[in-house]
Amino acid sequence: MDRLVSGVRALPEGRPPWCAGAVVLAGRGPVVAAEAAAGWAVRYRGYDPERDRGLDLPRDLWEPMRVGTVFDLASLSKLFTAIAAVQQAERGRLALDAPVAAHLPAFAPGITVRDLLRHTSGLAPELPFHDHRGRADQLALLWAEAAAPSGGPYGAHRYSDLNLIALQLLLERLTGRPLDALVRDGITGPLGLTSTCYGPLAPQGVAATEDQWRPWAKADRGLLRGEVHDENAWALGGVAGHAGVFSTAQDLAVLCRTLLNGGAYGTARILGPAAVAALLDPPGLGFAVDQPYFMGELAGRGAAGHTGFTGTSLVLDRATDTFLVLLANTVHPRRRSGGSAPRAAAASHLARAVAHADPLGRP
Repeated sequence: MDRLVSGVRALPEGRPPWCAGAVVLAGRGPVVAAEAAAGWAVRYRGYDPERDRGLDLPRDLWEPMRVGTVFDLASLSKLFTAIAAVQQAERGRLALDAPVAAHLPAFAPGITVRDLLRHTSGLAPELPFHDHRGRADQLALLWAEAAAPSGGPYGAHRYSDLNLIALQLLLERLTGRPLDALVRDGITGPLGLTSTCYGPLAPQGVAATEDQWRPWAKADRGLLRGEVHDENAWALGGVAGHAGVFSTAQDLAVLCRTLLNGGAYGTARILGPAAVAALLDPPGLGFAVDQPYFMGELAGRGAAGHTGFTGTSLVLDRATDTFLVLLANTVHPRRRSGGSAPRAAAASHLARAVAHADPLGRP
């Protein structure tokens, strides 16, 4: 585990750094095998496009990353939406193979709820909701795409934020309750995830993200901290099926353990084992399965997880009863394509440590 921790601690020190700061938490069974923070939750007051560099805050205002720092999870939010959907399916209120049009009539025939979860609907990756602040105009964009998906015939994998945005709308219409309430009452409340919620949040203790301005961003919002980074989630009110959740590594570790335990944690149960298997078995529902680009050497035996644009990721491996949470603010002070090599390296370090565990299974 020393290589895992040392590798994460080096991420803010690269030239250029992969992130301003990071938190890693890994475990096997009930054991937390590694937990560490590195770098800075807040370092920059903005970004200078002419010199292509971050503008430092005064040194005494830099805030160190801590293991309890709250992060904008970006697309890890999709996992909460997926779990909420499978909960409704488990209760018999939602049929995964039913047409989406049974709930959202604007959808083309043949697209099912399962297609939304597996990203096989043919919907475009995204739409510019951020240019349309009115709800009616935003929905009109979505309904036009849903009626004739630009990806062509459904069935092929095409990753799309719209799938989870549509799933949010479906769940809200089905239950009569907003998504944040479904997540609170069905997931975060029962599991005691007190640091997990939708924003906006007070900035203290939250990792900063981007100094968001056009042309490198899609909206002019300035330095973000405690407000969702994703421009479409922001335009949709901060609670969206594809983004908007904030959390900590410790809370996500509990979620990972819950899924590895077949849906239970302590006295709380949020899903049954069959429902968990539906989420995690290949090709996964909402969860990506066996993706080496961010799972490294954990991929290959059914490992499941997801990444987030702000620098977040989690992986859980039922074959070895292990999990890895790596949270970073790679978009502070500006979004860049830093790749997922550090995520894959961290996962590979964990896989090797597990392979060399003692006969009792301790990492």
